[in-house]
Amino acid sequence: MPIRCHPYDAEFVARVRAGGPDAHGMPAERHVSDGQGNPCRACLHPIPEGAAMLILAARPFPEPQPYAETGPIFLCADPCLPWSGAGLPPILREAPDFLLKGYGPDNRIVYGTGRVVPGGDILARAVALLSDPGIAYVDVRSSRNNCFQTRITRANTAPILPLRPIHPET
Repeated sequence: MPIRCHPYDAEFVARVRAGGPDAHGMPAERHVSDGQGNPCRACLHPIPEGAAMLILAARPFPEPQPYAETGPIFLCADPCLPWSGAGLPPILREAPDFLLKGYGPDNRIVYGTGRVVPGGDILARAVALLSDPGIAYVDVRSSRNNCFQTRITRANTAPILPLRPIHPET
């Protein structure tokens, strides 16, 4: 089964880069990448050492609810091309393992689907989860810090949700 990895919504990324609020209603923090473990959730590539980056809180779900996890993410501070490639993006080649969880169309975790898998097994695990018609998408998080990395869907479907984190009205 062909899959698709989704970057964060380009409009949201542009707003955050312009000083707009994150999931906690705060502007992103500006830092400089040390080149180690700073994956951009827009281009889905590692942020190079010495490059400006943003750190912000994100919640890639359409509304607050018990399963709508919030956590830190990184973005390239300067514009970058959103990931549109086939297969797994470069940020999923950096860590030794990742946490994958299946979600239903109601944006809630499908119990029993969460599992830490070696980086080399992401594709097989995502395909196995998406072969279940009750699973709408798979979220990939770092296994060490539980940070959201990307959302995986079947290649022939539009994103179930645009990855546009919700935030309080400001």
